[in-house]
Amino acid sequence: MPDRQVTSTVGRVVEETAVQQLKASLRGKLFRPSDDNYDKIHKVWNGMINKHPAMIVQCAGVADVINAVNFARTHKLLVAVRGGGHNVAGHAICDGGIVIDLSRMKSVRIDPLRRTARAEGGVTWGEFDHEAQVFGLANTGVDFPAVGIAGLTLGGGFGWLVRKYGLACDNLLCVDIVTADGRFLTASANENEDLFWGVRGGGGNFGIVTSFEYRLHPVGQLLAGTILYPLAKAKEVLKFYHKYTSTAPDELTAWAVLLTTPEGTPAIEIFVCYDGPSEAGQQAVRPLREFSPPLEDHIGPKSYREVQTLFEYPSGQQNYWKSNFMKGFSDDAIDTIVDHFARVTSPQSEVFIEHLDGAVSRVREDETAFNHRDAKYSFLILSMWSYPDESERHISWTDEFWEAMQLFSSGGVYVNYLGEEGEERVRAAYGPNYDRLVALKNKYDPANLFRHNQNIKPTV
Repeated sequence: MPDRQVTSTVGRVVEETAVQQLKASLRGKLFRPSDDNYDKIHKVWNGMINKHPAMIVQCAGVADVINAVNFARTHKLLVAVRGGGHNVAGHAICDGGIVIDLSRMKSVRIDPLRRTARAEGGVTWGEFDHEAQVFGLANTGVDFPAVGIAGLTLGGGFGWLVRKYGLACDNLLCVDIVTADGRFLTASANENEDLFWGVRGGGGNFGIVTSFEYRLHPVGQLLAGTILYPLAKAKEVLKFYHKYTSTAPDELTAWAVLLTTPEGTPAIEIFVCYDGPSEAGQQAVRPLREFSPPLEDHIGPKSYREVQTLFEYPSGQQNYWKSNFMKGFSDDAIDTIVDHFARVTSPQSEVFIEHLDGAVSRVREDETAFNHRDAKYSFLILSMWSYPDESERHISWTDEFWEAMQLFSSGGVYVNYLGEEGEERVRAAYGPNYDRLVALKNKYDPANLFRHNQNIKPTV
């Protein structure tokens, strides 16, 4: 692909000499459409997203990030920021602008005595767990190892340890961040406290986080895995699941998933993870085994790294998600879920009901930008298929399903599950915290340089 002119958001062409000066200032690499590997590195996980930036700055360190931010601000370029590149909305890439790519910033340092970790913004959860688990330590991280730590943490962060230790952002001790004016700041409970509040759930609206410091927890062998039932029993299973999770101890995380097995059979699975003494774990999962004879039972001792690979979703597939927090789990909600899934249009599509509560609910709603602390369950329709020419029917099924579920929605939504759904849905992700986030945006990014995200628009 030939290089396109680098053009600002107001239509001005950036002089080639300025582009070359940026390139010379970098320790990392600058890619343009004519360069080798551009076609590979401009792609993101969601195959529905096919955008072509004029420049990709593959940063080697903080200096590269600062230089790229200053260049983008000076020349008024559209900016996308890439960590792991797995955001379903495709915000890690843009058309015509500049991508500030942290994916080569991979340093992870574990302090086993303090039980902390310092990790750069391009690290994935698989890489993070690889380092932390050597010391028998872990943090709440997503159950898909290729996802980046940055996007997940900045939006909140669900994972198998969420009920015992809270969200990923609840375990954040501090961040280093490059703001829109090119400043390098540290934000923590004692320094730039307002910014620290905002990055714990507010996404990438306030700057580019170059490193995260986390609190870690001792996590050894877990009792975890899946138990499978036929779809014909799904309503019965979900009623049991609701009762089962309502009294679950914090050590137990259980998610219900409606799916199609590799053999092509619609089914419902309960995924469980128990972090505690083995005998107590066996007691905790016994009701699942006694409730009804399962088709398959794969619950057993596993390492945390094994548990983190229970879900695998290939890159390049078409992905379209719709989600909400649920205000209740009534029989009508269960009927709606099962009846709509029975008409699923793609065998790759799945429906997740994720039980939260526990440690998540013991943080005040105004303590972090993530505020849905009273949400008991998150509901996600994860639609996936292989061929773009099938998109219309799969998207229609997803939208119809989601609309039917609005009767049971709390009105809130997890920001990391949002696609391109408009300003009102972004507001729904933050609820009463939204106005405070706008004030923070006005302070740190009044020109909205960082707007290629679930954007909190400034008002100045």
